[in-house]
Amino acid sequence: MGAETNVSKASRLFVLDASGGRVLAMNTDGSGKSVIADGCRVPDGVAVDREAGHVYWTNMGVPTQNDGSIERADFDGRNRKTIVPAGGTFTPKQMQIEPKSRKLYWCDREGMRVMRANLDGSNVETLVDTSRGDPRPGPDAKKWCVGITVDRAHGQIYWTQKGPDNAGVGRICRAGIEIRKGETPATRTDVEVLFDGLPEPIDLELDLEHRVLYWTDRGDPPRGNTVNRTAIDAPPGQAAAEIVFTHLMEGIGIALDVAGDRMFLTDLAGSIYSARLDGTDKRVLLAAQGNLTGIAYVVSSIEGRK
Repeated sequence: MGAETNVSKASRLFVLDASGGRVLAMNTDGSGKSVIADGCRVPDGVAVDREAGHVYWTNMGVPTQNDGSIERADFDGRNRKTIVPAGGTFTPKQMQIEPKSRKLYWCDREGMRVMRANLDGSNVETLVDTSRGDPRPGPDAKKWCVGITVDRAHGQIYWTQKGPDNAGVGRICRAGIEIRKGETPATRTDVEVLFDGLPEPIDLELDLEHRVLYWTDRGDPPRGNTVNRTAIDAPPGQAAAEIVFTHLMEGIGIALDVAGDRMFLTDLAGSIYSARLDGTDKRVLLAAQGNLTGIAYVVSSIEGRK
């Protein structure tokens, strides 16, 4: 029991409240909650750089306007800084940090793009453009990019295209991290569709150790308001989705603690959940916390020395 207590105190969750414009920090059992940033413009995606002690988050802004941005602060909220200014991305959603390359990846919903930048916000690039010539803000929700994760070892990115609410036309796609010579973000020939016809897939997380992809889906039950997973190295056309968590109230955020066999989840109804990676041992950590979106898990250096 003592070891569990130490792990809990040495690990932290960062959670975004879109309705309140807040970045929350807490222990992994939901205790010790604090607000480390407020006044955010509809925050949605959050990622942590453990090495530098930074938390990053995306601000959606107004979806019909080109005013999305990305901010960074220390884990305690100090030294807050805008690294991608308003208009540097249209409507940024989920975000991931790839630690080896020191790059920040995110999806741009109404911008219909998968993007990346350096951790200081410089060198903003578009990796995938799903617009097919549509104007921004994108009028076709089937082209909206929302969730993202990165598999650097295999040189691939994964993202979701959620489709209209509860429409059953959501997709999970995959492509190489780098664009092939002679191609552009809009003309890539290496884009694969892993799943099609999903209720409304949102955020992604990748268990690189076991090669398993997890995602939340906020669409209608029985396949929606769930957490799903699949083996990503299955032969083409043979990947099967397994539902491991149900009864979310418009599920959005997901974060994995693979070493601890845990996942953490959020929904727009304002709850934070935990469960084992197979979906058992479900717990509600906190409820009625606002309209919750992104969630990130970080292990402190204290736990790393044990």
